[in-house]
Amino acid sequence: MNVRRRHISAVAVAAVAALGFGTLTACSSDSAAAGDTGSFDVVASFYPMAFLAERIGGEHVHVTSLTQPGQEPHDLEISARQTAQLEEADAALYLKGLQPSVDEAIGQSPIATKIDAAELTTLEEHGTEAGHDEEHGDEHGTEAGHADEHGDEHAHEDEHGHDHEGGDPHIWLDPVRYAEVAEGVGKAFQKADPDHAADYRKNTAALVKDLKALDEKFRTGLANRTTDVFVTTHAAFGYLAERYGLTEEAISGLDPDTEPSGARVKELQKIAKEDGVTTVFYETLVSDKTAKTLAGDTGLRTDVLDPVEGITDRSRGEDYFQVMEANLTALRTALGAR
Repeated sequence: MNVRRRHISAVAVAAVAALGFGTLTACSSDSAAAGDTGSFDVVASFYPMAFLAERIGGEHVHVTSLTQPGQEPHDLEISARQTAQLEEADAALYLKGLQPSVDEAIGQSPIATKIDAAELTTLEEHGTEAGHDEEHGDEHGTEAGHADEHGDEHAHEDEHGHDHEGGDPHIWLDPVRYAEVAEGVGKAFQKADPDHAADYRKNTAALVKDLKALDEKFRTGLANRTTDVFVTTHAAFGYLAERYGLTEEAISGLDPDTEPSGARVKELQKIAKEDGVTTVFYETLVSDKTAKTLAGDTGLRTDVLDPVEGITDRSRGEDYFQVMEANLTALRTALGAR
């Protein structure tokens, strides 16, 4: 059954992806345009949103993603052809503040059902580049994801035009916040497609249970460690750090393409020495050049800490849960957890 209601959902934004982007599961067909699948058609802005839609929707949904596997989601630009297809989906699921072109396209769409994940939990400010106190003493600034004192209130809109005015968008890296989003998405699906509300409710409960179990794995896995500090190329892990009492020291800011200043590199070298940092983390969708340069200069090792913005053949797992568990393993090693 195609539950398309002509103006039912801004989620339609993602529907565009059906024409040019690979689909995510058997629920999706490379040749099927959103709106012609016989299912509840959901367009998702990028992988973490698509994962929610698939787990909650189950057999009743056809999910397409605007962001191709392996594409850095911050850099996505929606095509005119995609924009023209927005009304063909039943729902659009996105995260405002992460992908400006998606925000604009959905905002201009006449479709009624628009599910913004950022409205389903609480967003906070986390640091951009340094985001840290000049005097490296009690705290380095963004411990527990707290705001920094440097630069334009976190440069709400950075030099690449990414608008982070609403706060750090990387909420899916905190299993607790991601569960809150899942509950909100489940309710939205139930309202938009009431014929399958019972299944959406059941699937949502199962997903939330799995996310709570993942949270417990992180809590117990990181409980006994020798340092709280970890270094990353991209300030994506503020919520994770906040949840588990860690301190993220990011080479770049919320935008992974931002080049660090010389002063920031020197600061990181000092922090690494003083706090027993062993590892500089990089990610699968962004160049590892800066991380390896810093690691080489400080005698540290490198490893992957994946922000789970997309799944590729280089990912350490086939879905969100597998990659997050791989992240936990990497963090335990880097932090000296026992």
